[in-house]
Amino acid sequence: MLVSPAVLVAQAQITSGAELGVQLRLWTLIPFAGMLLAIALLPLLAGHFWERNRNKGVVALALALPVAIYLVVVHGELGAHTLLEKVHEYVAFIVLLLALFVITGGILVRGSLSGTPLFNTVILAIGAVLANLIGTTGASVLLIRPLLRANGPRVKKAHIVVFFIFVVANCGGLLTPLGDPPIFLGYLKGVPFEWTLRLWKQWALVNGLLLVIFNLWDQVVFDREERERPGSQLEEVQHHEPLSIGGGINFAFLLGVVFVIWAAGRGFGADGPWPFGVQEAALLVLTGLAYATTNAENRRKNNFTWAPIVEVAVLFAGIFVTMAPALLILNAWGGGQREVLGTAFGLDRPWEFFWATGLVSGFLDNAPTYLAFAATAAGMEGVAVDGPRYLGELLLRGDSAAALLAAISCGAVMMGANTYIGNGPNFMVKAIAEENGVAMPGFFGYMAYSCSILLPLFVVVTLVFFR
Repeated sequence: MLVSPAVLVAQAQITSGAELGVQLRLWTLIPFAGMLLAIALLPLLAGHFWERNRNKGVVALALALPVAIYLVVVHGELGAHTLLEKVHEYVAFIVLLLALFVITGGILVRGSLSGTPLFNTVILAIGAVLANLIGTTGASVLLIRPLLRANGPRVKKAHIVVFFIFVVANCGGLLTPLGDPPIFLGYLKGVPFEWTLRLWKQWALVNGLLLVIFNLWDQVVFDREERERPGSQLEEVQHHEPLSIGGGINFAFLLGVVFVIWAAGRGFGADGPWPFGVQEAALLVLTGLAYATTNAENRRKNNFTWAPIVEVAVLFAGIFVTMAPALLILNAWGGGQREVLGTAFGLDRPWEFFWATGLVSGFLDNAPTYLAFAATAAGMEGVAVDGPRYLGELLLRGDSAAALLAAISCGAVMMGANTYIGNGPNFMVKAIAEENGVAMPGFFGYMAYSCSILLPLFVVVTLVFFR
């Protein structure tokens, strides 16, 4: 269905980014495609080369630098402004990940836990709840190491980490702005803090089904190991020592991070959220205090190194820059300002926005994709996107507008699990698992999991909630 003239008029008040999205040629998508292919293929074709973060940085720079130069040289002030926005987004993104990585890395769960299917399922369920309180990143980094230690005696455990990414790093964080980055961005744009709690049915359905599927899957794998390996695997994983927690002061720093994120969005009654740099500075202070006051022995026993966060920082630096043209073109296309390959944007129903937002989120990072489709939905409802709280105004337009935003929110959060690059914690969890000796699937191997498990679940979500 083509966008109506009335919608085009409503969307005429566009940002400078949307203006640039009209001008950009489709060939500007090539560096981003190259970035995706590098992440997917180089571990298979040049594994030794790709192991070093320095080489990842070389590839990211080689692909991102032409995009940055093109934006500044060809599009002048408009391109430079867009590039600066991406730099701001990247810095905010990586500082938050760094804070949670360092703070949770100082929390040591002493003793051992039982790596049984039931215990693993309980940990994932706890993570699904905790993700809404300290974020998907915070919950992921806090729980992944104890989970890996509990399953240390087991041989096949990649599936445990994959489901952990599905639930804790993504689908669990749907209910509050503290959960997943797209929901936080919606909060910054005027969505009430408690509004996403109404998505609890979608949250419960997807996470509940994932936990059931995981428990059955893990039980099959566990029973097979029990039969094939000598000795009792059940007895081996159930050998554990009394539990205790070291580095408890870091929970105070975690609460500090939560408060900073909450306060930054509220702005303490100001006209909008905190200006760039204030939140980041506060988080860096908390990070430094956590690192300085935590016993280094805690991090050593957690196998804490800087390699996972460096890998994420390097790869997402390339991703944030190279994906800029893709997001701008998508925004202009969705807003009706341009066609793509001779085709006009034709989405107007919740299920269409759920799938479009979700599928794009898997490859373009779910946070900016959420904003792109939310801005499109706002335009369709006659809401200009040039104000700081335009999504709050969108929700005042009635049930149809709320249905669109609900579909966009669910699509961005849930389908961020479709690939390793759909959400920041995905790559971090993968890196931590590999550093602890887990042979994780590659880019396409992970997608085999997500396509066979997640996509059928999302069809169920569509039929139940977004028809």
